Amino acid sequence: MLDVITIGDALVAMTPTSSGRLRFVHSFEKKVGGAELNVAIGCARLGLKAGWISRLGNDEFGHYILQCVRGEGIDTTHVQLVDGYPTSLYFKEIFDDGRAGSYYYRSNSPTSTMRPEQIDEAYVEQAKIVHISGVFPAVAKTNREVLLRLVQLAKQKGKLVTFDPNIRLKLWSAEEARETLLALMPYIDVVLAGEEEADLLVGTTEPAEIFARFAQLGIRHVVIKRGERGAVGNRDGEVLDHPAIPASVVVDSVGAGDGFAVGYLYSLLQGWDLQKSLHLANLIGSIVVGVRGDNEGLPYLDEIEVYLGQKQRIER
Repeated sequence: MLDVITIGDALVAMTPTSSGRLRFVHSFEKKVGGAELNVAIGCARLGLKAGWISRLGNDEFGHYILQCVRGEGIDTTHVQLVDGYPTSLYFKEIFDDGRAGSYYYRSNSPTSTMRPEQIDEAYVEQAKIVHISGVFPAVAKTNREVLLRLVQLAKQKGKLVTFDPNIRLKLWSAEEARETLLALMPYIDVVLAGEEEADLLVGTTEPAEIFARFAQLGIRHVVIKRGERGAVGNRDGEVLDHPAIPASVVVDSVGAGDGFAVGYLYSLLQGWDLQKSLHLANLIGSIVVGVRGDNEGLPYLDEIEVYLGQKQRIER
């Protein structure tokens, strides 16, 4: 049995060793990135059993990513290396105030070789939660039918489907994103969206209106991420506004939303109430921004227990 499975494209993330515009940066560190993969990594570090569905290029970068993912303890039985498709790559641009930019090189993604009939029903049956994001369908048009098949199967089998819009307008237009993602709504149980993403999807940034419009789409469990203003959630009519947890330092904002999703998924699996769920999600988001890298800042369970006061810190 798996707690969470995700599906998505992974990338080699070239992280600059100095801040500023990329034209003035001369060296980089090779790391691993990808929104859905970040969530799988974060879940595994909290002790959850996580699985990842993907395709990687049968090249050195693909082998590097697969090795890293296996090292995190994630199930990779549904990850394949394919010939003739380069593993995706992106370069990060980081400024001293924590702002970050991304330059993607992911055309002809290995995930474009995936087909809907390749989604294994037995694998979906193993999961408690199927987590998806809007990045995977943006990478290749063929991925949209694959994703639709996955959530249809998850719904048929009574699995909880969680969704982070994660809208990257460098990958597709606002109109294309809206049309594609709204088509998934009949199969979604939980939405974890930023304010701007909610505005793009349902046409408002006002929490009460966002909740009402998602309810019209059949979704009554919605969380709105508001950055430094925390998050507000609506779980079946219970509405709670939770303040942000200030980060001790902000060095890289990439991956904060994925960290938020990790905390929220973990809390759902633990059966926590909305207040505790939002607290953990905000906490992990604030931890992530203090470390350079897409997933390097995702904490382990013993660290979280210290933050929550459940365990004393052991000096090493």
